[in-house]
This record gives sequence, C-alpha cells and structure tokens, in this order.
Amino acid sequence: MEFHEVITTEEQFEELQAQCGSPSIRAANKVIDRLDENCVHFISKSPFLSLATYGADGRCDVSPRGDQPGFVTVLNEHYLFIPERKGNNRLDSAKNIIKNPAVGLLFMIPGMGETLRINGKAMLCRDSKLLERHEVNGKPPLFGVVVKAEECFIHCAKAFIRSGIWNPQTWLSKEEIPSAAAIMAAHMNIPAMSEKQVAKGLEESYKTRLY
Repeated sequence: MEFHEVITTEEQFEELQAQCGSPSIRAANKVIDRLDENCVHFISKSPFLSLATYGADGRCDVSPRGDQPGFVTVLNEHYLFIPERKGNNRLDSAKNIIKNPAVGLLFMIPGMGETLRINGKAMLCRDSKLLERHEVNGKPPLFGVVVKAEECFIHCAKAFIRSGIWNPQTWLSKEEIPSAAAIMAAHMNIPAMSEKQVAKGLEESYKTRLY
C-alpha cells in the first residue's frame, strides 16, 4: 500500500515538531529518574499495567498485567518487582527481556484519567523471598520481572477523556462486544476447535487458572 508525505528524516520531524509547538515547561520538567513517594503511592493503588518490550527481531510487544491493587512492589527508589501470574505460557515479554532489557510500563487506576509511565531496564528474577512475598492462595509465582526505573512521569488524561473509557454510558452492550472466542477460533484455524469449545476453555481458565 502506498502512503504519501511519510516522515522519514530528522529534518522532517523537526518541521513537524515546530508545527505542533514546543512542550510546556510542565511537560518538559516532569520526568524524574527515580520512584519517589508519589510514584510509590500511585503504584500501590494500581491494579493494572501494560508492559512494553522489544525483541531481538525488532518487533515490539505490549502485554497486560493485572491483580489486586499494590500487586507490584516498589523495592526502593530505583527498583520495582512485577510478579508473573499464569497466562498462556507464550512468555513473549520474558523472551524479549532476555534479548533486550529495555521496557516501558503504563500504570492505570480505574476511574482516573492520568496514568503513570515508567521506562527502564528489566531482568527476570526467581529470588525466593520475593516470590514468597507475592504468593496468592499459597501459590508463589514461578518468576517475576524486576525493573530498574530510569524515567518516571505522569501522563495527562486527554486520551482517557476523549475515549470516555471510564464512563459507563459509552460502554457497548454485551451483544455489541466482539467475541474473544470467535476471534481466537478464527485466528487459530484449528478444524476441530469450534468457537463454543474455545469459549468453554476460556471460561474454565478464568475460573481455575488465575494463579
């Protein structure tokens, strides 16, 4: 597919930046290099984050992480720990971190438009004390992700306001919501695996394999 006026050079980007305008002093000065008390408080209230990683093959990946508020532990002003809960066992993020430790985190709090962004370097960790600290129902995670924070800053609420994501009046009815089972069945393209079977498998995993 052909696209016109594609921006490919620094000169073209600088022209675009000039048209967009310079960042305000608030935006320019809001980045810190540590997890201060404000970051710690935000993380303690957050039940959900997105983890962005970058593989050796050049492909990017973003994966959701969620549990009860405070499931991510701030170890000190530079390091935090994300327990790895049960998923689909693809371990895409973990594979990427082994090859490239650079990660980006986006913490969210339901009902709050602002988000907390943290960029830094990650490592996979099986420290028994940390794993035991994050066990649920007597089950510790097999491993976790330690992130050394290098950039921390709050992100404004404009995207959330425009999307209306926290406003129940904008939510789709159950009938309008895309079927995850139908999508998975189509993408897997396994003749013996029907949408109904996929839906049953998903329901079972949500009930019995969260931890």
